[in-house]
Amino acid sequence: MAASLVFSECGLRPLPKLLYPKPRPSSSSSDLGLNLRAVKQHPPLWFPFPNSSRVRRWAVGVSTPIRVHPIEEEEDNENESSNSSLHGRRGGFINGEGQGQEFFDPGAPPPFKLADIKEAIPKHCWVKDPWRSMSYVVRDVAVVFGLAAAAAYFNHWVVWPLYWFAQSTMFWALFVLGHDCGHGSFSNSHKLNSVVGHLLHSSILVPYHGWRISHRTHHQHHGHVENDESWHPLPEKVYNSLDNITKKLRFTLPFPLLAYPIYLWGRSPGKTGSHFHPDSDLFVANERKDVMTSTICWTAMVGVLAGLCFLMGPMQLLKLYGIPYLGFVAWLDLVTYLHHHGHDEKLPWYRGKEWSYLRGGLTTLDRDYGWINNIHHDIGTHVVHHLFPQIPHYHLIEATEAAKPVLGKYYREPEKSGPLPLHLLEILQKSMKKDHYVSDTGDIVYYQTDPQVAAAAAAAAAAKESSS
Repeated sequence: MAASLVFSECGLRPLPKLLYPKPRPSSSSSDLGLNLRAVKQHPPLWFPFPNSSRVRRWAVGVSTPIRVHPIEEEEDNENESSNSSLHGRRGGFINGEGQGQEFFDPGAPPPFKLADIKEAIPKHCWVKDPWRSMSYVVRDVAVVFGLAAAAAYFNHWVVWPLYWFAQSTMFWALFVLGHDCGHGSFSNSHKLNSVVGHLLHSSILVPYHGWRISHRTHHQHHGHVENDESWHPLPEKVYNSLDNITKKLRFTLPFPLLAYPIYLWGRSPGKTGSHFHPDSDLFVANERKDVMTSTICWTAMVGVLAGLCFLMGPMQLLKLYGIPYLGFVAWLDLVTYLHHHGHDEKLPWYRGKEWSYLRGGLTTLDRDYGWINNIHHDIGTHVVHHLFPQIPHYHLIEATEAAKPVLGKYYREPEKSGPLPLHLLEILQKSMKKDHYVSDTGDIVYYQTDPQVAAAAAAAAAAKESSS
């Protein structure tokens, strides 16, 4: 039951529209990225702290597929999808009935192709600078140890809550850098990506390869009802099969924000497998050795924490590591959920011939996190990252600005945040009350609301209002 609390995270390269019960074997590291002309790299930025004079345009930082399908192949897929599903729709717009007006239809095939977006993005945005990537690692690790040392030194009740928020955010920043390693956008070196990814993710109890492979599946099938691996919607039949306690936990805060560790062990409803077991349904035969390696590294980190527990005592370890870890989990679930949910105008999910890599990627959302944008490496810029996960996080702001004229209304401008992104909590709560399941039938579907949950929420709101 507990495993049904969560959904997931992310995955990699675009695939054809065929549905696979298991991830396809990964390609060699030599296949990483697109074939680009050599571009002169910028000098490494050793300590990229926030620059108050920089105009805030922000972007994403995350991972990349093992091999990206050629743009021409994706164009063929898009043409096929457009021809089969246009039905009077023209590039996302439909004629108003008898009014001569046009309304934007987010489920219609877009009037552009993946190659058009790629062409608009400057060539240097595709260049990976390992020195610059490592400078972010040095910065974040130094801040993590500095925060822990300061909190232990002062050891005051006023300091601890501030430390917990700051350190949980830094743990999330470490995850994002490991996420870059998983996508191959950290560097062109498979060994460097693997070593840094294991060090970063193991330190926050994430099995690097197990996560990397399931995250690849998320990117391969983003926006697909059944095949997506990250916060995908439940078909109505699966939703109705859940017991009432599971439904309540799944859609009642703060429980969904603590779901990621459970997902790692048991995935989400309707799916089986564990990120720790090499024979899981998540993996194919040639990935088992990688999964075992990551599970061993994860186990070693648990051993380190057990040793620290004896050295400093369980209460001190809880304050220094345990509570920040739970905060990191909440950050992860919050960010990954809101990248695919919570828009005022509901976004489509696809099945069958209506799904394509481009249309699925256009259902993702960018989010603004205020001061935290730079700290967690602009992960809020998610649309371009999902379409081109091989772009390093430090180029995603520029790449997004270049792509926006092509994307048009298929790009949804994020609501601007104050210093702290408190507005996202309201969006999350609203989505949890309304986005419960999708229809079992149909190739273009939208979230529907469970009337019982809606009635209960309305009753609770009325009772709260009357008592006040």
